[in-house]
Amino acid sequence: MAETNEDGTRLAAAAVTVLVVDDEKNIRRTLGMVLDGDGYNVLEAESGEQALELLAQAGRPIDLAILDLKLPGISGITVLERLRAEEATRELPVIVVSGHATVQDAVQAIKLGASDFFEKPLSRERVLVSVGNSVRTARLTRAVTQLRAELEARYEMIGTSPSMQRLYQQIDRVAPTRASVLITGESGTGKELVSRAIHRLSPRRDEPFVRVNCAAIPRELIESELFGHERGAFTGAQGRKRGFFEQAHGGTLLLDEIGDMALVAQAKVLRALQNGEIVRLGSEQIVKVDVRVLAATNKDLQREVGAGNFREDLYFRLDVFPMKCPALRERREDIPLLAEAFVSSFCKENGLRPKRIDPSVHESLARRQFPGNVRELKNAVERAAILASDVITVADLPEDPHLSPFDDEGDADEAPVSRAKPGERPTLREHREASERRYIIDTLKEADWNVSKAAVTLGVERTNLHKKIRAYGIKRGEA
Repeated sequence: MAETNEDGTRLAAAAVTVLVVDDEKNIRRTLGMVLDGDGYNVLEAESGEQALELLAQAGRPIDLAILDLKLPGISGITVLERLRAEEATRELPVIVVSGHATVQDAVQAIKLGASDFFEKPLSRERVLVSVGNSVRTARLTRAVTQLRAELEARYEMIGTSPSMQRLYQQIDRVAPTRASVLITGESGTGKELVSRAIHRLSPRRDEPFVRVNCAAIPRELIESELFGHERGAFTGAQGRKRGFFEQAHGGTLLLDEIGDMALVAQAKVLRALQNGEIVRLGSEQIVKVDVRVLAATNKDLQREVGAGNFREDLYFRLDVFPMKCPALRERREDIPLLAEAFVSSFCKENGLRPKRIDPSVHESLARRQFPGNVRELKNAVERAAILASDVITVADLPEDPHLSPFDDEGDADEAPVSRAKPGERPTLREHREASERRYIIDTLKEADWNVSKAAVTLGVERTNLHKKIRAYGIKRGEA
């Protein structure tokens, strides 16, 4: 089928089926010829009852309906009301036509979600433009809905541990309010996920959600980025720019890593929170903004206040409702759920076959420390998913970078070095292993027992040196 743009150009697209509902045979035939000539598939119905029956039939998808208001039996308005009442047809684009329509009919049809309304006699060009626009708009609406669902799934919070249950309860309570929220927690614990959940459950869910990483913006540009600027406000300011506060108007603004914000910018943020007012750089005009501000940080803001790095008045303004994201070590029972979700999502996004995780992997992951929290766990299991075939095993996991080989007991990949009995001459292998062991110890001592440095000196991979240390039973400080 070929859709037409308003300028008459054609767009290649999949076949589109249009249902024409009119009790006049000549109107149905005329519309059928016009639409068929432009590549559309056409179905016909001479009454509202027949139209509803066609729409209810499984396996016959209809992309758009052209509906006459004056029909025998139930009216076109009644048909439209029933379409909007059913979930399957709620989003179906409907173009309403009539030869005897009143303004009241037109207003009622538009209120019921009709995408267009025009009177008979019909113009060929008007019909094709309206159909093309309605189909395109419906497709964009579906795409936006699907994208929103995918984004919500991507930012879904996972966990059933008591600490996560408490966090969910806090989110449910604060989300419907206008209160400012200060979200704290270690890096990688999901502070952004919490902020998005608050926005999604708030009355502002359909308005913008804007995230600002305060640590990533140079201090000399933070004011311009937050509040905007006028042309000529500084060198390089070529025109007016709306800041993040204006972009988030009506919605939610997340000030991530707010502990790294400059003191000058903090004063202006405080004013925006107190009065709902900002001033662009290079301007004296006050701009009113309606923004709910959420703040997140991995720093101790009370300590930063004491050190003079953070304004006390801004801290109390933000700390209306404090929330703390638990570290992964505080919710180890959630690790299997998180790992399964990350692997499933990774395989789906990269077109890989679904992969199963061996139970031993969950046991191994549960013993790890994960100072990088959920983010570090995600990286580990995604790397394992790349290396694994159909089942992810412990062998596919990357080495724990936080595990000291000197403290590891067991799991050696090689047999310990053999020792000759007193008075016996060692075998060639025993002599080679003993010499290698001594050389590794000497190198580790020179590197102050830093495995990474010693591996560079020895010219081996860090992981291989870890295996040698375990195999030879080398202990830190050994002479």
